[in-house]
Amino acid sequence: MKIAVVAANGRVAQKVVKEALDRGFEVKAFGRGAENKTAASDYVQKDIMDLTKEDLAGFDAVVDGFGAWEEDKLDGHVKTSQHLCDILAGTDTRLLIVGGAGSLFVNPEHTAVVSDGADFPAMFLPLAKAQGEELAKLRERNDVKWTFISPAGDFQADGERSGKYILAGEELTLNSKGESIISYADYAIAMVDEIEKGDHIQQRISVVRE
Repeated sequence: MKIAVVAANGRVAQKVVKEALDRGFEVKAFGRGAENKTAASDYVQKDIMDLTKEDLAGFDAVVDGFGAWEEDKLDGHVKTSQHLCDILAGTDTRLLIVGGAGSLFVNPEHTAVVSDGADFPAMFLPLAKAQGEELAKLRERNDVKWTFISPAGDFQADGERSGKYILAGEELTLNSKGESIISYADYAIAMVDEIEKGDHIQQRISVVRE
């Protein structure tokens, strides 16, 4: 398979690049910085907002690894994913987005989300709101084969690669130990599995360590 990873120098995106390469995928990485921090030999320095239809033509899938924590950059979550949607609209190329856990539902009625909880860390609220808005905008698109993949609540950058995960849906899911946890490495496995054999078109899915 031939995939593009944008904002590829991000820590999650780097894991996705490596996982895909290890499976024999052809990977082209796009990053804003001059330095290629990924394992891909094909790297292009280009900001997401400068990408064109020509840049992303011919790929089976595009992975959006954009992430921002600074409050003045949080609107980039909506802007960048919508720009990618505009580029890929009407094509067969899938768009897979590294999402957040704050927007996962915590009740069967889907009226309450993780970030509504009293114990949700205040410092993460702006990010959760931004990624929730990103998902809401994606739901309005029926012209793009998008998939939004939310990690578990405890998303561990340096966690082990267990190779095992539970594929879940829109609700916060706990494993047999009552945990909502996953490593970047296992998340990358789930992302590449979804590219390879998934069919969750225009859906949000989530993953948690088994």
